[in-house]
Amino acid sequence: MGTFLDKPKTEKHNEHGCGNGLRFGVSSMQGWRVEMEDAHCAITGLGEGLDDWSFFAVFDGHAGAGVSAHCAKHLLECIVATEEFQQSAVADGIRSGFLHLDDRMRELPKLASGEDKSGSTAVCALVSPRHVYVANCGDSRAVFCRNGAPVFATCDHKPVLPAEKERIQQAGGSVMIQRINGSLAVSRALGDYDYKNVKGLGPCEQLVSPEPEVSVINRVAASDEFLVLACDGVWDVMSNEAVCDYIGSRLALTTDLEAITNDVIDTCLYKGSQDNMSIVLVAFPAAPTPSPEAIQREKELEACIERRITDIISEKGEIDFTELVQRLYDEDIPNLPPGGGLHAKRNLIQTLHKRMCPSKEDTVEPSSVSRFVDWSFFARPDNGACLSSSSSTSSSSVESDEKCPLEGRVPDD
Repeated sequence: MGTFLDKPKTEKHNEHGCGNGLRFGVSSMQGWRVEMEDAHCAITGLGEGLDDWSFFAVFDGHAGAGVSAHCAKHLLECIVATEEFQQSAVADGIRSGFLHLDDRMRELPKLASGEDKSGSTAVCALVSPRHVYVANCGDSRAVFCRNGAPVFATCDHKPVLPAEKERIQQAGGSVMIQRINGSLAVSRALGDYDYKNVKGLGPCEQLVSPEPEVSVINRVAASDEFLVLACDGVWDVMSNEAVCDYIGSRLALTTDLEAITNDVIDTCLYKGSQDNMSIVLVAFPAAPTPSPEAIQREKELEACIERRITDIISEKGEIDFTELVQRLYDEDIPNLPPGGGLHAKRNLIQTLHKRMCPSKEDTVEPSSVSRFVDWSFFARPDNGACLSSSSSTSSSSVESDEKCPLEGRVPDD
């Protein structure tokens, strides 16, 4: 559940890089939470015969940051070291790597003694020349965008899902207020060893399972645009379609992936997210590129917002920030960013308010961030839903002759 600050910490950690024809940007922010418990990993070119492979991951910790930080450092090495991965069974190797890491972490002193009771969800992607292998354990999520639309998304592992609930009950637990024993809101995670002590049951049969769901997406060079990995602080307030639409619209304005990921996190904060937030954006060669037309439309939009604010203040005089925002919401402003709406322009609105209403600067309260949340979002049936496509398969249907470049140290993916 967690404790909240009086105002959000909005400083961001950023990274960016490129390699293997991919570009990536990372943004993470503590937000309203007392601690920052997220971690991430982004590597292009894995070496050791995997120079043309890349790895990206987001880890959303809970009850502390110990497990998420350890996973960010060691999950990849655990996957690559498995016998299955060495023998080219990549999806099976990913699954075994998760289980091996979870078993190995049990022996860490603070976790073994119970001093550290933390756990972490994990969502990761191994990108090879021909495939994208996506693994998810918990409620962080990956969404893959092709031709301007999400064609694949991982499923959130929640205790209320029938298969998850059945496992929990068979392990002697219960699901109350959508949580395991009324406490933990995810049904799969790394760590959380207090929920993995039922004697006679295997690691994947416990109240909380460390088993990832692994999918394989065949790459399509002409239409693959981008992959988003993010924790639930993002998906709590934006649907898969909204995130893809918004990122696609930003890619038409800039090549700065850090700036785009920062925009996503700010928009989620203004939509009402109260969690830590982390996002990794991976752009493929066919991702949208800046266009003069889109840049001109954005300039016209910002000029329109400035005119509206000028008219409102001319009529009303200097007004509180929240009143200004409410007035703008009541107006029909055209060409707002798809998926982001007016929330995505809040920084601009705040800058203009500060300049035009200097005596009201102190009315921009942190609590006003979520005052105008579109709460109807939470009733949408697509929030957290799984998408499927003909280009993806579950790990159970991965062909046995799937090749890994470790075999003979010659990349043949």
